[in-house]
Amino acid sequence: MQSADAGIPVEGGVAGPRERLPRQINWRGLRRAPLFALGLVLPSGAVLAVLVAAREIAPLTAVLAVALIFVLLACFVAPLASSLAAVQNAIETIGADTESGAEAAATRRLSRLVGTAEGIWQATVRLARDWRQRCAKAEARLDAAEAVFAAIPDPQILLDRQRRVVRANPAAAEFVGVAPEASDLAALLRNPAVLAAADAVLAGGAARVVDFTLSVPVERVMQARIARLEGASIEGVAAILTLHDITALKLAEQMRADFVANAGHELKTPLASLVGFIETLLGAARDDAAARERFLGIMRGEAGRMTRLVDDLLSLSRIELNEHVAPTSRVAVGPLIEQVADALELRAGDRGMALNLDLPEDLPDVNGDEDELAQVFQNLIDNAIKYSKPQTAITITASRAERVPAANGWVRVAVTDRGDGIPSEHLPRLTERFYRVDTARSRELGGTGLGLAIVKHILNRHRGRLEISSTLGAGSTFTVWLRANAADQGQA
Repeated sequence: MQSADAGIPVEGGVAGPRERLPRQINWRGLRRAPLFALGLVLPSGAVLAVLVAAREIAPLTAVLAVALIFVLLACFVAPLASSLAAVQNAIETIGADTESGAEAAATRRLSRLVGTAEGIWQATVRLARDWRQRCAKAEARLDAAEAVFAAIPDPQILLDRQRRVVRANPAAAEFVGVAPEASDLAALLRNPAVLAAADAVLAGGAARVVDFTLSVPVERVMQARIARLEGASIEGVAAILTLHDITALKLAEQMRADFVANAGHELKTPLASLVGFIETLLGAARDDAAARERFLGIMRGEAGRMTRLVDDLLSLSRIELNEHVAPTSRVAVGPLIEQVADALELRAGDRGMALNLDLPEDLPDVNGDEDELAQVFQNLIDNAIKYSKPQTAITITASRAERVPAANGWVRVAVTDRGDGIPSEHLPRLTERFYRVDTARSRELGGTGLGLAIVKHILNRHRGRLEISSTLGAGSTFTVWLRANAADQGQA
């Protein structure tokens, strides 16, 4: 047993010898001393009472003996009771939330302790030190787990046994929104297949994987994996739901199938022409210079058509793979349209056509990808040049859509031609791949049937839209709506 002056082990080392403080009377302990003494004297009083009843000793002698024993015990117990009360007071001042030097400070404030109280205090100091270390390690592990959970790029949602959302990482909050505390999973995901899989797993079933589709703001294919968490958990977590965006994989599968079907059909005609001309050149027209020149010119045109088709298919594939990710760059629409118009001016001039631009100077910037938006305007203006009547003008106008209440914060760009117009029954299908109003004329002009499909998918990625209006005999107008940059939306 260490003496009263020995150092007390505390966190970070051993406290030095306690200061010789003046002995303080602990009235709380002294009030308990008589009770302790009375409890200890009761057995002796019972023995003396038996002896008095047996007439072995006189009653007065027994009373005096009990009183003497009580006084002696009270004098003996008083220091122990005072020390224990002091230790109790010191214990109440330390805990997991106190500073690391709390035990040493409490030790310095204590008066001299009886040996038993000294041992109790030393054990308490060691217990408090171990408790604080364990709490610090647990908090560090919890902070690390929280950091890992928050950094996981895939949306993750923790569920309790009642299918209520306990917690969601930032990716999930950004993906499906923030649900009210302890709300049902149906508040975030209303897909019946996902909810049924979650119920089955929470009921004790094995992990489930469910594929489902989200249609807004743009169609995405998701894969949900629900698995139980065995053992003890924090906040009653019973299962974890992880979401994976598999849109790119599904699109790749669909594009492979579309390429085989559509590209095979489109390539069949020019390939058949090339094979026929080659066989003719190798046979009957081997020595016919005029026929050879004419056939080679046709073959070059068919080869160019196949090249344009492959280029458009590759371009469409790249756009569709990233369609679910909206671009965030800032693009100046006016200069971009002027640049595209300058590049197509010579082609329009060959047909005696003029490109008239009406672009206000205060046109706001938009959120988008500059190369993709250039492709949008190039396809629309190029189509206008192809299908407009010669010696006419093509008008490109742009404006802020502030006068349309439902379209506030948008930029409107319209391309108007003076062609033959498009019958109304064809308008809803113009953006389908390989759809043509006049197949023969489109192929004659070098069209691949993919231009407007590319425009549609680019605008889908930009969260914009395309509107088409046409009047037979008067021409058509293709209007592009793009979201204005947030910094420019509030400007007049």
